[in-house]
Amino acid sequence: MDNVAIADNFSLLAKLMDIHGENSFRSKTYGAAAFNIEKMPVSLKDTPREKLSGIKGIGPSVAEKVTEMLDTGKLSLLDEYIANTPPGVIEMLNIKGIGPKKINTIWKEMGIESIGELLYACNENRLTLFKGFGEKTQQNVQASIEFYFQHQGHFLYAQLEEAVPQIDQYLKKLFGTDKVHITGRYRRQELTIEELEYVILAPNEKIKPAFQTAQPPELLEEDAHTLLYKLKNGLKLRLYTGSTDMAGVLFKTTANPVFMDAFAQTFPAIDYEKAGMDENAVFLQAGIPVIPPCLRETAAILTKAKQEGIPSLIQPGDIRSLIHSHSNWSDGSNTLEEMAEACIRRGWEYMVISDHSQTASYANGLKEDRILEQQRQVDTLNLKLAPFRIFKSIESDILNDGSLDYPEEILKSFDLVIASVHSNLGMPFEKANARLIKAIENPYTRILGHMTGRLLLSRKGYPVDHRLIIDACAANNVVIELNAHPRRLDIDWQWIPYALEKGVLLSINPDAHALDGLDDVKYGVLAAQKGGLNCLNNLSSFTLPEFEKWLRNK
Repeated sequence: MDNVAIADNFSLLAKLMDIHGENSFRSKTYGAAAFNIEKMPVSLKDTPREKLSGIKGIGPSVAEKVTEMLDTGKLSLLDEYIANTPPGVIEMLNIKGIGPKKINTIWKEMGIESIGELLYACNENRLTLFKGFGEKTQQNVQASIEFYFQHQGHFLYAQLEEAVPQIDQYLKKLFGTDKVHITGRYRRQELTIEELEYVILAPNEKIKPAFQTAQPPELLEEDAHTLLYKLKNGLKLRLYTGSTDMAGVLFKTTANPVFMDAFAQTFPAIDYEKAGMDENAVFLQAGIPVIPPCLRETAAILTKAKQEGIPSLIQPGDIRSLIHSHSNWSDGSNTLEEMAEACIRRGWEYMVISDHSQTASYANGLKEDRILEQQRQVDTLNLKLAPFRIFKSIESDILNDGSLDYPEEILKSFDLVIASVHSNLGMPFEKANARLIKAIENPYTRILGHMTGRLLLSRKGYPVDHRLIIDACAANNVVIELNAHPRRLDIDWQWIPYALEKGVLLSINPDAHALDGLDDVKYGVLAAQKGGLNCLNNLSSFTLPEFEKWLRNK
């Protein structure tokens, strides 16, 4: 080990000790050792061991650990701290604007163990509830995390929405509007994307010079019909090149390989070149309805297309209400009235206010006295804003034993209860599912919120037996939320067909913590389309009379 590696170990050790809230004198000792060793003109590995403690800036304790690293290549104390620190907490050291002391608060007080969870907490305006985290700090942390994620090469669908029109316009300007078409995972509305894919009807030798700009992107791969570039923001751009039949290439590159294999086996005689520029001509040859790109995932959709046709998919304009929303009564940014007025401007008919329950102290959850106070305000606003209606709800934490967060006399005061897991996401599989089922069977639970608690690209989520939980919701007339936040999109779209088969209603809910959070319903709709959801099976598409009837039917 050279001086730089030894200094890096001491620096990380000092930071981890601060993250764990250890004695600051010890951590400063190792921090100072890191600084001094990195600046030393002599190499420690060439220094006799017995003389290490005599070097300025290295005392006996530090010398002992330097010897250990020189002899073994390891620092056991550092290894111990690493083993006792969640990897996501260590990764937070890469985020500009939050040092070890703030990470200690994030981990120990907020209960956050990954960068993705931290970004989500910023979106929910949650950091400002803690000492040392003002609004400006929260904004800076959020910006730093977004910058960090941008350079990891994995993107949410929502993150690419601004980039795609710019790239699309640039490519079409270079090669012609009729010779460029987006394809692949983005066209299929996948939730996360590593590569943005385009079909370009031009040969490589014509395309490559157009990318030789002042700051050219990195060319990662090339063959006769493919170019793969890495852009400066970390996004990979794959170009399918050289062909003359747009429809055939577009069809093949849009489809999930599972779908494509099944299609090729079912319709082996398709002449893709004959389709020319019209992709719909491929389906015409096959004699089946056009399958939208978002549904080209599985073999099952081909059977459905042949036997039943393609379902009418839900659209953003089908959303009539805001279900699952948070105000400044808990960790939201806006007042009840501001949230309601934003709904009215969108033409929505009602809103379900569901602030956090009392166990969620990190989110300023509502104690019983504040619930009654909020409900009085709702009554006043309903008189003022009629015919628009605000329904009284709560996002009740599902406690470890599966019970809800309030006694029955409080639960019965709500129009409906959304039950969600927010803590202890690492429960064993059997206990986790028993916990959810008990909550679903509670007579006051009407909606199961973000079933797995996952955060895309950040947190795997709760260990759920989807069939078991969906069956329980069917048996107890409980709606399953499709949380529309682009980092959640939970329940996963792949389980929507099973829920529909069991007669379970879905509800596309933005889980909005601010006015701009209402826009997230769009991402919920895009995910729901992949699962074949229509507006008839979506609770947030119900008219106000239909919703009131649903409330009475429990």
